[in-house]
Amino acid sequence: MLNRSHTSPGLLVDLYHIDAAYIAWKSGIRADATFDLYTRQAPFGGSFLLTAGLQPALDFVSALAFTDSDIAFLRTLRPYDDAFFRELRGTRFSGEILAMPEGEIAFAHEPLLRVTAPFIEALFVESGLLHIIGFSSLIATKAARIVGAASGRPVAEFGYRRAQEPFLASRSAFIGGCASTSFVAAAEMFGVPASGTVPHALIEAFPSEVTAFRAIAESIEHYSLLLDTYDVQTATRTAAEIALDVRERLGHTLVSVRLDSGDLDSGSRAIRAVLDSSDLRDVRIVVSGDLDEWKIADLVASGAPIDGFGVGTSLTVGAGSVEHRVEGGALGAVYKLAWYEEGSSPSRIKIAGEKSTWPGKKQVIRRGIFDGDVIQSDHEPVPPGARSLLRPVMTKGEIDQAAHVPIAAIRDRSLASIGALPSQFKELSNPADYSVQWSTELIELRAQTLAEHDHSE
Repeated sequence: MLNRSHTSPGLLVDLYHIDAAYIAWKSGIRADATFDLYTRQAPFGGSFLLTAGLQPALDFVSALAFTDSDIAFLRTLRPYDDAFFRELRGTRFSGEILAMPEGEIAFAHEPLLRVTAPFIEALFVESGLLHIIGFSSLIATKAARIVGAASGRPVAEFGYRRAQEPFLASRSAFIGGCASTSFVAAAEMFGVPASGTVPHALIEAFPSEVTAFRAIAESIEHYSLLLDTYDVQTATRTAAEIALDVRERLGHTLVSVRLDSGDLDSGSRAIRAVLDSSDLRDVRIVVSGDLDEWKIADLVASGAPIDGFGVGTSLTVGAGSVEHRVEGGALGAVYKLAWYEEGSSPSRIKIAGEKSTWPGKKQVIRRGIFDGDVIQSDHEPVPPGARSLLRPVMTKGEIDQAAHVPIAAIRDRSLASIGALPSQFKELSNPADYSVQWSTELIELRAQTLAEHDHSE
């Protein structure tokens, strides 16, 4: 899943985790610890994020182990005690994880995962969880924004060649609402529909555009043509003539045409006029070329006769927008200690201004259909008409059977969640703020923990 077939899960950490584990081991820090994984703000200047990556994250956690070769490499980095290396050799994740289901809408500060395990084990899964959940949720959220901007027109994910994690990107884009992927290996791995047209290079390889189009039309029963290798107007007329001829002779069907450059608005209108006048009204027009949610929204608002969009780079790298002054590229998720089961006061807190944390074992409660969320202690009762968002997905180091969900079902949940979210929270720019509150008990626990910290100083 991570495309790290030659890397042991034990080495999918940052070096400071190994150092911290060694210090904790020598100091007897071995009690159960609870960490929250969350983000301090929603990505892309939006109000929400779409959760994704849980299944590959659980696969990563369940595979945690240090091989002999891992230990040999770590010996070259630090002169740790031999007993510590023996400890690592037997390390497996034995704790529990609660998480929001993939395809659930979440908001800033809400734990997406809650990990409870012996302190050292919880440390070792930090970076892997942040990477998988953070990247997957970033791409799923980007996809949801792009698909929303397309207003019902299908969006194909074209980003394999530029994605840093192409398998996770394709999977997350599908969860976020994309209809297909161009990445064949991802289509096979996840059971996602594959789609594509032809490259400009194929057109250029033929003596002329006419011979290229004819070869494509005669070779494939249901085919697509790319119109912007040379002159779009000429290509459209050529495509129409060949489509009618090949349909009559061979029964092959021109399904769609793609425009990848130029003025997509006026270009699509000109293409539509030629196709309609040639009795090719069923041929769909698909556009691509450095698209993002804002450009797609503008094209839809203009009434351009576009039937679908292909989006690559912006989607699979989670790009922001310089024009709209929106940052992108990372979710900015964090993984923070909130509880340590030792002593009379197990609550833990980091004091760092806006980066200060909240102590306690938490649950996220959603009232009604997006009537507001409450972050509360896990033992507080769920109010009537509300539901808990964090659910058990791993117990005693074993993945719960209920956590295995087909990707089609995850996508259905995603589409239902986004569909239920009120429109004011889905605006691409300056969305309304969603209400996320802290329970009175957590507020009091935080104040008590701060007071204990001040007293200990």
